[in-house]
Amino acid sequence: LRMLQVKLIVTGDDFGYCPRRNQGIVDCFLAGAVSNVSLLVNGSAAADAAKLAKRYNIPIGLHANLSEGSPVCEVLKTNSSLLNKHGFFHGKMGFRTALSKGLLNMSEVKQELKAQVELFHELTGHLPPHMDGHQHVHVLPEVRHVFAEVLEEYGIKYTRVPIEPGLHNCDWIPPSLMDFYLGVEEDSFNTVDVFTKHGIRWPDIYIGLSTMGKNMSVSNIWSAIDAAIVEFMSKAPSPAHPTAQSRMVTIELMVHPGYPSVPPTGGCGEGPDDFSQSWERLHELQTLIKPELQSHYKTRNIQLCSFKDL
Repeated sequence: LRMLQVKLIVTGDDFGYCPRRNQGIVDCFLAGAVSNVSLLVNGSAAADAAKLAKRYNIPIGLHANLSEGSPVCEVLKTNSSLLNKHGFFHGKMGFRTALSKGLLNMSEVKQELKAQVELFHELTGHLPPHMDGHQHVHVLPEVRHVFAEVLEEYGIKYTRVPIEPGLHNCDWIPPSLMDFYLGVEEDSFNTVDVFTKHGIRWPDIYIGLSTMGKNMSVSNIWSAIDAAIVEFMSKAPSPAHPTAQSRMVTIELMVHPGYPSVPPTGGCGEGPDDFSQSWERLHELQTLIKPELQSHYKTRNIQLCSFKDL
C-alpha cells in the first residue's frame, strides 16, 4: 500500500441542523479531522452554517433532504405528496413506504431538489460541487433518476454512492439496522448505471455505515480504510503500461460529529431527532480529532481533501 496515493474526503453530514452541530463540525474542521461538509438547507441553522463555511473556508456541498422536516419550496409547503398529515416530510422509513406504494409525485421531488440547490446557491454564493441525499434517499428507485437529472442540469459533478466494502462482516451492527443498510446497498447497486449515464462521478470507495455513532473508533476507521483499499486494489485492473506515477484511490468517509442537540433548538422544522440529541455525536467528534488518527493518515500517505480537489 506504500506506493498508493490515497485522497480521503471526510464529510461532516447535516451541517446546518442546529447551532451545536455546526459548532462541532467547525471544531472538527479546524482540528483537521473533517475536510468537507454537507449542508441541510432546510436545517434550522442553515444560514449560520453557510456563514461559518465562508468564514473558515470550509468546502461545502448539498445534503439533499426529502425525508426530515419541511420542504424549502414554497409551493410544496402546503399541499404535496411529499408531506404527511402533520405537514412534514414522511420520515426516513415513511418516505420509503410512501415511495413503494407509488404515493410520491416525482415532479414534486424534482421541484424540491431544485429549490434546495437554488437555496444552497443563495446561502453560499455558489453551486454545490457535490450533492448527496439525507438518509440516502437519492439512491431510491425513481428518485435516483430525478436526482441524476437535477445534478446534470446544474452541472454538479459529484455524489455519494453508499456501497461499503466489508459491510457484511460487521457483526456489531444490530439486525434491524443491518436490514436498512443492506437495502441502501441494494438501491445503490441499482443506481450505478443511472448516475453513470448522466455523467455523475463519486469516489472509488465509500465508508461510513460501519463506523457510525457508538461504533466509531480509531481502529475501526483504520481497518475500514485498509480493508477497503485492499479490496479495491484486488478488483482494479492493473494498467498494461504502468507509468512511473503511483496509483491513486479516492475515498469518502461519511461522519456525523457535533455537540448533542438540546431541544427545542435544531432539526429541520420538527425539532431535533434522537440521534442528534445523543452522546453518539460527541463520541464521533472526540474520536475524529484524536491525534493517532491524524498520524495514521500521514504514515499511510493519506491526504485529506474535498470534492473540488479531485
